[in-house]
Amino acid sequence: MRKIIKNIIKIFLLLFVAGIIFVIYANWSIGQYSHDFITKYLEEVPTKKTGLLLGTSKTLSNGSPNAYFVNRIVAAVDLYKSGKIQNIIVSGDNSKKDYNEPEEMKDELIKAGIPAEKIFEDFAGFRTLDSVIRAKEIFGQNSYIIISQRFHNERAVYLARKNGIEAFGYNAEDVNKYAGFKTNAREKLARAKVFWDFIFDVEPKYGGEKVFIK
Repeated sequence: MRKIIKNIIKIFLLLFVAGIIFVIYANWSIGQYSHDFITKYLEEVPTKKTGLLLGTSKTLSNGSPNAYFVNRIVAAVDLYKSGKIQNIIVSGDNSKKDYNEPEEMKDELIKAGIPAEKIFEDFAGFRTLDSVIRAKEIFGQNSYIIISQRFHNERAVYLARKNGIEAFGYNAEDVNKYAGFKTNAREKLARAKVFWDFIFDVEPKYGGEKVFIK
């Protein structure tokens, strides 16, 4: 019985170590691959027809403003007003009646001076994978600028390019490392899931009618 227990413990430890190595490799690989396609400098961003603004909640659970959200809006406005993009797809979660990331992003962009007709809402951007694929399949964009923080852009650009999309990332200002600790920790696992999704050929959950962007 003791021998069986010892063997089980050994197997568990081996799997645990293998899992850690897998997560480390996934994070390193995605960061290395996307390095040349993302930037925080506006002048280095190529001019494209469309920007893809990735969603997050407007406020935190305590009701205070979400810095990730605020900084992404600022970055999207800067891109548009500099002429780097002509249109913006706002892609996020709208799975609940009282939670609508695309609508919140659109409202803030309009307040900042972006014409409503230049903003296109993707209500089925439940995951980063969904957002980048739907920008191509639903909105017809084969090349675009992804707007989010660097840690998120690295994964988004990786996903897009591995799916045949010429994507670049413009990094919005990040939050301080203490405020973003939970988000960054979750990102480590999300990058490992990227490889899992590729292995099992995971696709976006929802289709929808095509949207034409001039």
